[in-house]
Amino acid sequence: MSDESRPSPPHERAGTRTAVVIPAAGRGVRLGPGAPKALRALNGTPMLIHAVRAMAASRSVSLVVVVAPPDGAAEVKSLLDAHALPGDTPGGSWGSTDFLVVPGGESRQESVRLGLDALPPEHDIVLVHDAARPLVPVDTVDAVIEAVRDGAPAVVPALPLADTVKEVEPAEVPGTPEPVVATPSRARLRAVQTPQGFDRATLVRAHETVTEDVTDDASMVERLGLTVVVVPGHEEAFKVTRPLDLVLAEAVLARRRLNDGF
Repeated sequence: MSDESRPSPPHERAGTRTAVVIPAAGRGVRLGPGAPKALRALNGTPMLIHAVRAMAASRSVSLVVVVAPPDGAAEVKSLLDAHALPGDTPGGSWGSTDFLVVPGGESRQESVRLGLDALPPEHDIVLVHDAARPLVPVDTVDAVIEAVRDGAPAVVPALPLADTVKEVEPAEVPGTPEPVVATPSRARLRAVQTPQGFDRATLVRAHETVTEDVTDDASMVERLGLTVVVVPGHEEAFKVTRPLDLVLAEAVLARRRLNDGF
């Protein structure tokens, strides 16, 4: 869809502005030793850059806040500057999307909170996106934003499961057999992706209220007793966590270059 034919962004239609927080402070141990996962190269470009570009591709996103490793903010800022256009903000800009870099914390939850703290007050919708999901299509980003704009306090993109899922009794010794205790109905299960979208006040309250560790920000909103809704995800929004995922991501980029000149 061309810029001319794409509908006006939600923040123009409804008086809201959208920001994205990308926690990128993790080490990514499952990918092996080396640079933090977000800085691993994908087709010669760090995954983080691909992730920021994926968010900036949405005309509804006016700011991306990258939460860097606690001791790596300067490195990440230089990396973004090298791939972005000069801007008159404290970070820079790619087209109409500005970016900021802030140091993160010891956990993902703390890093997201620090990213939230850095947001200017005029942003009413906040997306939280994994730096390790570098290939999210812009239509998925826009669908999440639109659902928040339409009144959902929290929105997650998700896909139906292709595999049967078993609940097991975890083994005391990793790698040893585990007894199955239940087989959940696959029809009611979804594999959740990012970006996850939130009404800003709701996400701030969730981070102020929920102190135990959770696997994603939507789970924190669930703890508040609020409804989280699902919109269709995309198969290319997979998370790069293992070496085989890098191979798949490279293949997706190669197909995009062939088909779209990406």
